[in-house]
Amino acid sequence: MKPLKIADAQTMVPALQDEIRRSDESRYDHRLHGVLLVAQGLSCREAAGVLGDAPRTVENWVHRFEAAGLAGLTEGERAGRPSRLSPAQLAQVQIALRQSPGAAGVAGGGVWDGKTLARYLAGQLGVELKARQCQRLFRQLGFRFRKPRPVVAQADPQKQAAHKKTPRAGQKSRR
Repeated sequence: MKPLKIADAQTMVPALQDEIRRSDESRYDHRLHGVLLVAQGLSCREAAGVLGDAPRTVENWVHRFEAAGLAGLTEGERAGRPSRLSPAQLAQVQIALRQSPGAAGVAGGGVWDGKTLARYLAGQLGVELKARQCQRLFRQLGFRFRKPRPVVAQADPQKQAAHKKTPRAGQKSRR
């Protein structure tokens, strides 16, 4: 039987490895394959070469499997910085985002953006967050950014046509 080839394997291998690392279930399956290869007689270095991981990583999987069985290969809780906002504060932020910034007690903001939300959090809740983290908070809470439409969009069509940079067909350029 003729061996199969993957077109553009140079770029596909990293893309496939990224896809494996993206979900918890596929990472668990990936660890299972590593332990299976070692159980079938490959060294950790050889199994790591096949899977595209570091040999020490495969050694860790084998040690975890030996110590705790299949449960040793599952995802554990990932450490991370705890949120600066409590669940009650997050609920308060959601309520505030459904209002205009002025109605929520933030002066000088016509629409919610990262800087406006940072001012709200500092003034109302006493929590200091940067504008970028506030933008992430919008997405976390299920909100999206909407830019206000410029006044030009509601202007007179004749003035808009005069303002356009590119002339229409049949018109001479001003240059």
